[in-house]
Amino acid sequence: MDNIKIAIIGIGNCASSLIQGIEYYKNKNSDDAIGLMHWELGGYKPSDIEVVAAFDIDKRKVGKDVADAIFELPNCTTVFCENIPKTGTIVKMGKVLDGMADHMNDYDEKHSFVFANEDEPSKEDVVDELKISKTEVLLNYLPVGSEKAVRFYAECALEAGVAFVNNMPVFIASDPAWAKRFEDKCIPIIGDDIKAQLGATITHRTLADLFSKRGVKLERTYQLNTGGNTDFLNMLNRSRLASKKISKTEAVQSVAAQRLDDENIHIGPSDYVPWQKDNKLCFLRLEGKLFGDVPMNIELRLSVEDSPNSAGVVIDAVRCCKLALERGVGGVLYSPSAYFMKHPAKQFTDDEAFNMTEEFIAGTRNV
Repeated sequence: MDNIKIAIIGIGNCASSLIQGIEYYKNKNSDDAIGLMHWELGGYKPSDIEVVAAFDIDKRKVGKDVADAIFELPNCTTVFCENIPKTGTIVKMGKVLDGMADHMNDYDEKHSFVFANEDEPSKEDVVDELKISKTEVLLNYLPVGSEKAVRFYAECALEAGVAFVNNMPVFIASDPAWAKRFEDKCIPIIGDDIKAQLGATITHRTLADLFSKRGVKLERTYQLNTGGNTDFLNMLNRSRLASKKISKTEAVQSVAAQRLDDENIHIGPSDYVPWQKDNKLCFLRLEGKLFGDVPMNIELRLSVEDSPNSAGVVIDAVRCCKLALERGVGGVLYSPSAYFMKHPAKQFTDDEAFNMTEEFIAGTRNV
């Protein structure tokens, strides 16, 4: 079977974990491949994914082989696979638009971007790169709040005829107008906003669903997160968080027995703590009433490396897109989107989404 050829927008911590993982699992087998939801998916293993194009705006990454760029500052994620062979894929200058918050200029080079002194590409330039590299799936890893930049690359995916995996909360797959454009061109899309393997959102959803199934009335809840990577630094600009808060809040509201009033649910990033680096701390609290209207509450503290936590999910999303391409299926892939993403076009419980995704992989469900 041919490799799955992918292009990546944004060679940050998430891209670093993904590329490390592709190499890490090359010498594994099904018995010792810890940390994957699927070792083999549709006949494809993680090592069958090949990075053939990449875009970034940082001068420490642009012009370098992807294998080197993933370890450049301001990346700070855990290095679990050091010896990445040269890929032959050189990081190209990307389109900036609103891809960087202005306040990040106030931070030193260790923590923030350093613009490359390169001409930004036109849409035609990006489309040509995708076509020449024979990209099949384009991954979006742009920062939260990059509304214009995400739409620029989504347009490029449509024009180049490549599948699109939208890992962040600008609503493309969950926007009916965009969804129809991908459907009309028979191009697969999975989105929006990656749901980590075992992170704050999936844990919060599981607990909210548990309340519902056990007859406990959920009355109030919050999710507070801190981290020290560029994602959290970027999100200090609260004006960039509108879609992120909607995405994370709806992910929990959709599994609650009854929707909570806005004043009784708070979900969102809280602060940037530089020394945490790529480690994310999540503080959850759920308050409710059980038998006899007796009150109860749960408090939970979750600590996890943020970027590896998403990489295994993205590996599955890429492979699902490949299956759709092989089957001639386009438009929103509703089942994988519901299982892999916080803000899919159609929300389902995680159990339902899991079963639907397994049916999609087996070929008994189209989307």
